[in-house]
Amino acid sequence: MTTEEPIIEVKNVKVQLGGTYVHKGINLTVNRGEIFGIVGGSGSGKTTLLRELLMLLRPDSGSIKVFNQELTTASPATQLAIQRRWGVLFQQNALFSSLNVLENASFPLIEHTDLDKQFIEELALLKILAVGLPSDSAIKFPSELSGGMQKRAALARAIVMDPEILFLDEPTAGLDPDSASGLDELVLNLQATLGLTVVVVTHDLDTLWRITNRVAFLGEGKVLCIDPMQKLVENPHPLIQEFFNGPRGKLAAERNNE
Repeated sequence: MTTEEPIIEVKNVKVQLGGTYVHKGINLTVNRGEIFGIVGGSGSGKTTLLRELLMLLRPDSGSIKVFNQELTTASPATQLAIQRRWGVLFQQNALFSSLNVLENASFPLIEHTDLDKQFIEELALLKILAVGLPSDSAIKFPSELSGGMQKRAALARAIVMDPEILFLDEPTAGLDPDSASGLDELVLNLQATLGLTVVVVTHDLDTLWRITNRVAFLGEGKVLCIDPMQKLVENPHPLIQEFFNGPRGKLAAERNNE
């Protein structure tokens, strides 16, 4: 259930890369329990913003608070405690090729808990089943899985620690339409059953229409607008109109508003 309680707050974040400002003052708030999309044209800084939220890149100035903790000045111990409260699905899945699915899903529990091996494997198997993978996939290696199954295996690992926030980086990239639609449905089900807050960075217009509560559009080094998709696509800003009202955008809107 979405609340008005902020779980992520970004205020006036600025960052330069290669001497050029990618962010000139980013402001946004993600509320607990919502599915929040981040979108924008090429070079708009979507991936940079995700890296800042994940503490992989420190901004030059501004404030980023997660769970009401300031990330930019947090101690290493505080950073680790915060990281344990979120899960991440990376664009390329980032599965360990030398580990099978069960071992991949177990990895965060092995790294961050003192649970015994059998209990860890039982928890990991539960998450593997929760993302819609068959039990026999647990002993398979990533190379033996389809692209859609690899995404689900990576998602099992991302939720194995029962996170409060789930970050998704281009979750449907490389998937066929049916697999992408199935993954979107899975995210909706997990968000509802686990009470997750989901932050999704994507250029997939169908995903934006299907699963998000609100979407932030990045451009010109800032957030140009934050709105539900129905309202966002009507925003008159030229960059927003160009992005959503081309042939792809119109088809996605028609498909998801039937």
